[in-house]
Amino acid sequence: MGRRQELAHLRTLLRTSRLLTLTGAGGVGKTRLALEFAKGLPARHAWVDLVELDSLHDGAPLAQSVATALAVGERAGRSGTDVLVRAIGDTARLLILDNCEHLAEPCARLAATLLSGCPRLRILATSREALRVPGETVFRVGELSLPSPDAGDDPTALLRSDAVRLFVERASSRAPGFTLRRANGATVAEICRRLDGLTLAVELAARRVGTLPPADILAGLDDQLLQLSLLTDGSRTGPRRHNGLAAAIDWSHRLLDPVEQAVFRRLAVLVGGFGTAAAQAVCADGDIAPRHILRILCALEAKSLIVRLPGDTQPARFRQLGAIRAYAMERLLASGEQHTVRRRALKWLSGLADRAGDEVFADQAGGPFIMERDNLAAALAGTTGPDGAAHMRLTLELARVHYQQEQPSAARALLDGLLREADGSALGGAASALAARVACQQADPVQALRLGERAVSLERVRDHPAGLANALDARAAARLCRGEFAEAVADLRECLDVVAALDRPHDTAWCTHHLAWALLQAGGEAEADALMERCLPALTAHAHWSRAAAALHTAGAVRLALGRLDSAEALFAEVLRIVPGASFHALYPVEGLALVAAESGDMRRALRLYEASVQARSRLDTEPEAPWRRRMEQTAARARTRLSAAARDAAVSGGRGLRGDRLVAYALRAGGGGPRTATDATAFLADRSPLTGREFMVAELVAEGLTNRQVAERLGLSARTVATHLDKVRDKLGLRSRTQIALWAAARAGDVS
Repeated sequence: MGRRQELAHLRTLLRTSRLLTLTGAGGVGKTRLALEFAKGLPARHAWVDLVELDSLHDGAPLAQSVATALAVGERAGRSGTDVLVRAIGDTARLLILDNCEHLAEPCARLAATLLSGCPRLRILATSREALRVPGETVFRVGELSLPSPDAGDDPTALLRSDAVRLFVERASSRAPGFTLRRANGATVAEICRRLDGLTLAVELAARRVGTLPPADILAGLDDQLLQLSLLTDGSRTGPRRHNGLAAAIDWSHRLLDPVEQAVFRRLAVLVGGFGTAAAQAVCADGDIAPRHILRILCALEAKSLIVRLPGDTQPARFRQLGAIRAYAMERLLASGEQHTVRRRALKWLSGLADRAGDEVFADQAGGPFIMERDNLAAALAGTTGPDGAAHMRLTLELARVHYQQEQPSAARALLDGLLREADGSALGGAASALAARVACQQADPVQALRLGERAVSLERVRDHPAGLANALDARAAARLCRGEFAEAVADLRECLDVVAALDRPHDTAWCTHHLAWALLQAGGEAEADALMERCLPALTAHAHWSRAAAALHTAGAVRLALGRLDSAEALFAEVLRIVPGASFHALYPVEGLALVAAESGDMRRALRLYEASVQARSRLDTEPEAPWRRRMEQTAARARTRLSAAARDAAVSGGRGLRGDRLVAYALRAGGGGPRTATDATAFLADRSPLTGREFMVAELVAEGLTNRQVAERLGLSARTVATHLDKVRDKLGLRSRTQIALWAAARAGDVS
C-alpha cells in the first residue's frame, strides 16, 4: 500500500550499491517492501533468492542455512561459505536476507565474503539495525504517511494518506461494506495517527473492525495497557513475530542486553520525547552511569526501538513510537520500577522549573516546557507524592504552556484547581496573574480584572518586585481587554518603574513594548513611537522570535497610526519573515499589511489579504484580540464599499485561494498572487531564467503552496522526480528553502502580470 516513492528510491540505490539494508521498527513493513521491490525488478535481475532468517538462532550455521535455501549442496572439502561463493559465481543475482537483526554479526561476515567473491551479486537485507559492512547502503523504512491535520473528516483528503488507505482496505476485507465516510473519517484518521502509521499496527487495528466500531478501537488505544492486547491476531501464515504487535516488539527487546533493556523500559515515562539530559535524569542509577546514556540511546535508535525526531533540533531529540512505548510500559510495570522512575521524571522537571524561575514575565517567555508539555502532563497525572509545592509549581508551568499555545480551557481547568488549594497563595500572585491572562483569552473581562486585582494584592503583601511587575502587567492586560486604556497605561508605567529597578534590560524592554501598545490604544501614538524606538533594538537582537515578532508588530501598528505607511509596511513584512509560516503569529502581519493597503487606497489588495487571513484563522481555529478584529472587520467593510461588485468578488475569491508560501509571497509583494498555470508566460520566464521549462513549472506550483506529492499529481510525475527538480532549482538559483523558491517564482511571474 503506497510506498511508490520508496520503491523508486530503492531502484536508484541498487544501481550504485551492492549491499542495501532496509532498517526500521518491527512491523513497519520492511519485509513486504523488500518483496514488492523484488517483484518489480527488470528481467536482468530475474534470479532472486529469498532467505528467511527469523527461525534461525544465534550460533546456527548461517552459511549452510543459506545454502539450503538456495538449493546448493555441500561438496567434500569445502565449507558452507565456499560452496555459496562457487555456486553463485559471476551470475547476476539478488539475494534477499530477511530479518537479520538477531544474526547481525554472522550476516555481516557472510555478506562481506559473498560480495568479495561474487562480482555480480547484490544483497538486499532487512534488519532492525544496520549490518555495518563496508560499502553498505542503509535505507530507513519509515512509517506510512498520515493524514494532514486540516484534512478533517473529508474522505477524499484522508485517503491521500497511505496509513488511512491501508486501514480502509484491510477493514473492508474483514467487514465487507466498510467504507470511509464523513461519519467515521476523523476517527479512522486519529487511529492511524495514534499508531504512528506503523504498518503492522494499522493492519491489526483494522482487523478489529469486524467486531468493533472504529470509535471503540480508538478508545482501546487510549489505554496503554489495553493497546497491545487489542493489536493481536495477525496472519496465521505470516512470521510468528507478526502474530501481534507485542510479539514483533518482543522480538527486538530480547536482542537487547540487560542495561539496554533497563533504559528502554524507563524511557516509557517520557511520553513527549526526550533529549540526552532527560534520559540521563530518568534512566541513570547506581548501575547505569549518566555518561553511558547517549551511547545506549544510539544503540536503541540503531535497533529501531526509538526514533530521532525530524528537524535540526539541538541537542538531538528522540521518542518511542506509541505502540513501542506501550510495550516498554508493560516491561516497566513488570520490573517494579515504575514509581521510582516517575519520581525521577518529576525531579528532572522540577529542576527545569527552577532554572527558568528567574523570568519576570514567565507567562509570555516560552521556555523549556513548550517542548516538554506532554512529559509534564504525564508526570503530573502519574504522581501523587508528598511534595505538594513541587506539584503546584509544575501544574502552573503546564497551565502556562496551555496559555501560550492558545488552549485557555485546559489552562483554566488547571488554574482553578491551583486557586482552590490554599487560595493559591503558595505561588504568590503568579497563578492569579496567569488566570487573568487566560480570562482575557476567553473574552471574560470581568473575571480577568478580578483575578488581576487579586494578583496585585497578593504580590504587594509578599513584597516581591518581580512578582509585582508580572501582576501589574496581567492587570493591565485585563484592563486593555475591558477597553480601560488610561488605567492600563497607569499600571504599565508602574510596572516599568518596578522592572527598571531590577536592572534587567530585556525585561525592561519587554515592559516598555507593552506600555507602547497600551498608549497606542489610548491615543498616545507619538509617545508610543518614542518608546518603541527605545526598546525595539533590544527585543529584535536578543529575544526569542515570538517576542521580536510581537514588538515589530507593535512598532508597525504605531507607524500605521502615525500615517508612516512605508515604515509600517516594512515592519509588518519583517514580522512575516521571522515567524513560522504555519503559526497563527503569521496572520497578524498579513492583517497589518491589509491595513496598510487600505490606508494606501489599494482596496483590492486589502480585501484579498483580509480574506486570506480569515480563511487561515478558520483553519487554525484562532481569533485575534477584539480591538484588532474590529479594526480588520471595519477595514474590510470599507474595502467592499469602495470596490465594484466584480472587483470585490475577484478579491474575495483570490484571497480565499491564498495560503502557505503563496500567501507569504503575495503579502511581501513578490507577485500578483493570482492563480497561475503553465502557459506561454511560463515558457517566456523560463527562457530568461537558468531553469528548464519543467523546473520553472515545479517552482511555480511550489509558489502556489503545493506539496511535492500535489505537484507530482498536477504534472503527472513521481514525487521523487519533483524532489529532484527542486534540488536542481536550489542549486541553480542558490536558494535554500521552499519559501525562497516561492518568492523567486512569484517575482518572475510578476514580470509579465
